[in-house]
Amino acid sequence: VQLQAYGGGLVQAGGSLRLTCAPSGRTFSTGGMGWFRQAPGKEREFVAAINWSGTGTNYADSVKGRFAISRDNAKNTVYLQMNSLKPEDTAVYYCAASGQFGAVRVEGSDYNYWGQGTLVTVSS
Repeated sequence: VQLQAYGGGLVQAGGSLRLTCAPSGRTFSTGGMGWFRQAPGKEREFVAAINWSGTGTNYADSVKGRFAISRDNAKNTVYLQMNSLKPEDTAVYYCAASGQFGAVRVEGSDYNYWGQGTLVTVSS
């Protein structure tokens, strides 16, 4: 079971990017999904999460009002729309699937499946 994340790239401060994540290979029930990121020399941190139904979301304070997570269950895909990007958003972004339903999950330990990461670089 693998997740594939893509859509990263180089963008100037103030710009936008949209990340996409979907299972590759065998389809499985992703349950709640989330995005995490890891900047060079820093620990992985939570960015955003959404529950299976799409009715619940949660965001890190640092991205509230700028990022939006959404999902299309018909396509088994989750998105992260990133607007007003800042240099401090530069990181490798990872998508993750919990395989569980119910509440929105913000802890990395709640996620069982991870993508390979996509690099987002924001220049000043």
